[in-house]
Amino acid sequence: MRIFVTGASGWIGSAVVPELIDAGHQVVGLARSDASAAALTAAGAEVLPGTIDDLDVLRDAAAASDGVIHLAFKHDIAFSGGFQDAGEADRRAVDTFGDALAGTDRPFVLASGVAGLAPGHVATERDMPTIDGSPVSIRATTAQAALALASRGVRSSVVRLSPTCHGEGDNGFMATLVAIARDKGVSGYIGDGANRWPAVHRLDAARLFRLAAEKAPAGSVLHGVAEEGVPIRDVAEVIGRQLDVPVTSVAPEAAAGHFSWLGAFLAFDVPASNTLTRELLDWEPAHPGLLEDLDKGHYFHPPVTGA
Repeated sequence: MRIFVTGASGWIGSAVVPELIDAGHQVVGLARSDASAAALTAAGAEVLPGTIDDLDVLRDAAAASDGVIHLAFKHDIAFSGGFQDAGEADRRAVDTFGDALAGTDRPFVLASGVAGLAPGHVATERDMPTIDGSPVSIRATTAQAALALASRGVRSSVVRLSPTCHGEGDNGFMATLVAIARDKGVSGYIGDGANRWPAVHRLDAARLFRLAAEKAPAGSVLHGVAEEGVPIRDVAEVIGRQLDVPVTSVAPEAAAGHFSWLGAFLAFDVPASNTLTRELLDWEPAHPGLLEDLDKGHYFHPPVTGA
């Protein structure tokens, strides 16, 4: 297939592109910078300059492709206080893809998340998020709109990713937690640290996106979850051991001061199952789990400094 990928040079996208190419697919990647374009060219993909705000570019690219994998999201804007704006841009892109693919039975795969589905309980693919009108819930609304495209003749699916998609080169939540521990001189967790985060290696996630594009039935909800829930205290203990710093509990009321913006997320208890996804697509995660990956040491390499 000729597959159009947004976010193709990002953390997940840079694993999805070679996964697709190695499976014999042709990839067209959206690139918003010269650096992204160079990375895609080096990976063997065709480059399409543009951003997710360029709706005409998205529409034409989707119409000329055999399927679309939409990974791009304005995380930089979202995490700097503009979640509503980022979510609205994402929804416009999804609606554009839906119009371009309607009636074709071609695949459309959207990246979403498992966090917030059923706090404190093991969420399954059958659980639907609560839509409460908050800026954060706009992504859930967009995911539901993507699933509804199945009624318009689009083989749509949503891959709900774990909050941590780990691996060498990760600059996300785990890398941030390591940086905080290095800066504070202690590896912290909130409260008793028994709250759980699902996790998936990004290479396992990349394979799931490929399988979704190839064979996920229309309207499928898939969980990019390899481990149902890793206690955050266990994560803190590995970080403490690797950095040789004490491991300590941080009181909930002190979390914002200690963990900065990460404090708003770190106490979430959001375990999730992958049973239905594995059965549906014969997806079997094969790469290291989160704690094993942390113990490999690559999260703890000294920061590279410029001359």
